[in-house]
Amino acid sequence: MRVAVIGGGPGGLYAAALLKRLDPAREVTVWERNAPEDTFGFGVVLSDETLGGIEHADPVVYRALQDAFVRWDDIDVVHRGRTLTSGGHGFAALGRRKLLSVLHERCRSLGVRLRFREEAQPAAELARTHDLVIAADGVHSATRAAHAEVFRPKLTTHRCRYIWLAADFAFDAFRFEIAETEHGVMQLHGYPYTDDASTVIVEMREEVWRRAGFDDADERTSADQCAKIFADALGGRPLRGNNSQWTAFRTVVNERWSHGNTVLIGDAAHTAHFSIGSGTKLAVEDALALVACLQERPGDGGIPDALAAYESERRPVVLSTQRAARASLQWFEEIGGYLDQPPRQFAFNLLTRSRRVTHDNLRLRDPGFTDAVERDFGAPAGTPPMFTPFRLRGLTLRNRVVVSPMDMYSAIDGTPDDFHLVHLGGRALGGAGLVMTEMVCVSPQGRITPGCTGLYTPEHEAVWRRVADFAHTQSPGSAIGIQLGHSGRKGSTKLMWDGIDEPLPDGDWPLAAPSALSYRPGVNQLPRALDRAGLAEIREQFTEAAVRAARCGFDLLELHCAHGYLLSSFLSPLTNHRSDGYGGDLEGRLRYPLEVFDAIREVWPEERPMTVRISATDWADGGTTAEDAVEIARAFTAHGADAIDVSTGQVVSDERPEYGRSYQTPYADRIRNALGVPVIAVGAISSWDDVNSLLLAGRADLCALARPHLYDPHWTLHAAADQGYEGPGAPWPLQYRAGSRTPPTGRTDGPKPRLRLDS
Repeated sequence: MRVAVIGGGPGGLYAAALLKRLDPAREVTVWERNAPEDTFGFGVVLSDETLGGIEHADPVVYRALQDAFVRWDDIDVVHRGRTLTSGGHGFAALGRRKLLSVLHERCRSLGVRLRFREEAQPAAELARTHDLVIAADGVHSATRAAHAEVFRPKLTTHRCRYIWLAADFAFDAFRFEIAETEHGVMQLHGYPYTDDASTVIVEMREEVWRRAGFDDADERTSADQCAKIFADALGGRPLRGNNSQWTAFRTVVNERWSHGNTVLIGDAAHTAHFSIGSGTKLAVEDALALVACLQERPGDGGIPDALAAYESERRPVVLSTQRAARASLQWFEEIGGYLDQPPRQFAFNLLTRSRRVTHDNLRLRDPGFTDAVERDFGAPAGTPPMFTPFRLRGLTLRNRVVVSPMDMYSAIDGTPDDFHLVHLGGRALGGAGLVMTEMVCVSPQGRITPGCTGLYTPEHEAVWRRVADFAHTQSPGSAIGIQLGHSGRKGSTKLMWDGIDEPLPDGDWPLAAPSALSYRPGVNQLPRALDRAGLAEIREQFTEAAVRAARCGFDLLELHCAHGYLLSSFLSPLTNHRSDGYGGDLEGRLRYPLEVFDAIREVWPEERPMTVRISATDWADGGTTAEDAVEIARAFTAHGADAIDVSTGQVVSDERPEYGRSYQTPYADRIRNALGVPVIAVGAISSWDDVNSLLLAGRADLCALARPHLYDPHWTLHAAADQGYEGPGAPWPLQYRAGSRTPPTGRTDGPKPRLRLDS
């Protein structure tokens, strides 16, 4: 096998060494356009997991790296002159030059040909003369660009500028320091990589960078100015560069990683923001996985299968890392919004920003730090944050868990039945502080499907009163809320399990919307654009439903302004093309939803809270943005909303959501910290650890969970049992109290050795 490696970074070198070590007959050549001693940046951080893979695959490289590592456990967060330290994290770093030197030596010893100061031929030409071409040519990959029609890359440039520098002393911890300057907020990321040197990254928003004059500064001027700004962190020492330039981070995503016998690895295939320290780690792990897949599929015919297996194995890992990196990157982009948090909460927020470090594993690493954060939050000793009470107007919730609204599509002519009683009653018995109904429609024409519930007849009201009464009497202290909405252009469709968003084959009803735009042109019905009479009629339907809801005894009312239904369609510029006072700019698009809100608030009892669910982004070009969402939340809060329930999307059919764990919570976080208003976070929050983490970090006040409550109606009570909590935030119903402990299982431990007998 003849192998060509384009790029002599850690990933390319390590792949070359492994390929040659596993089969000395392979002819492996690495092309690197720079000199052996040339490199960019200073230190490299590797995880224990990555080192374990290296140790297993090549003990020689592992031992050489082990001898060069510096190790430390602490993270220091400096917030307005106060240093907060969290321990137990476990880092290992070494100089990038040292890493490359170790890999150069290993490659030479194995017989890999290293061709420095030489441009490789284009990948297409190498592919004709080699069995395998490994493109490890970095974030600016020429290989990726030359075959863009195959790899289909997406490059996203972000909003901060940063520069890699170094200081000639060793920090004793991973240090994050914030500088609030006349130009704006700047941050330092620093860590040791030898006993006498540290990497220092300085980062700030683009506009701050320009105001500070860095756009016209050379390397020396930039280093000197950064040293002055962070003089306290550096102890007055200077900073130095290494061909250092200010740059904006680019996230690289490719739809495919291979083309024929050419494969991308490392930054050529994907990038992850430096704030989670994963660039070199991912490249080395790519090399390990690629070589393993090739080894498992020997022969020329195995190469396509091996490349497919490599991508299949690595893509989920990389996507997960990129989601974490994106969360971290966005946190630092918005860091100015967190500076007024109490110091420990700010530090906890920073430490958990990527959602990979959570409350529970931070407690394992540093219980003293976590206990202090919980005390500052106001959690009594032994009480997990999720089981602290929260007050909205005259309603005090016993804990921070909300059963999110979930359409059940099980009503007949809008009338709920015993299914809804059992479904919602069961969740009330399950311990959640607030149980929400599904979207309850305000008219027959406002239903999404024939199975959607309504509140527009006396029969509806009678059943809903029975549901609310059950929750209050059988689960004392549990609150139950109703969500009111109108389907708009997304109505008159089949039940979800018969075809979500598919139009009814018969028995359909006319639709209404802000503008005559169908949800899916040519598929869904074309709605009529509402005139003033139609607007007034629907507004009255909302108020009539609210009056009925109050008589039913619901504790809270939520107005549904999300997910592309009627009121949401007014808010989005993609679905509201009106030219009158109810369209145009955001103020105009808000007018009708605010009129409906005001009309409901006027008839809804003063002591009972009202919330509003919004879609904080449309996940589509030209739609609602995160900045718009803040202004939408500001407007509803000014009109009396007690909390904003922050969801996203489902507004247009061609949306492209960025799914992942807790993927919507950054939008709730942004609204809460920009406006200081209570928010409900929702969206792929699945564990009690996530809930505790979001609350302690100040990203949410309440957490709404949907599918976990379908999987386990007693999710909240089981979360209390898992955490050893038996307090007022999670009381078990008397009938269930005997089951409040985890059932015993069979023993799995064997007898412990008692004596040692020497022969």
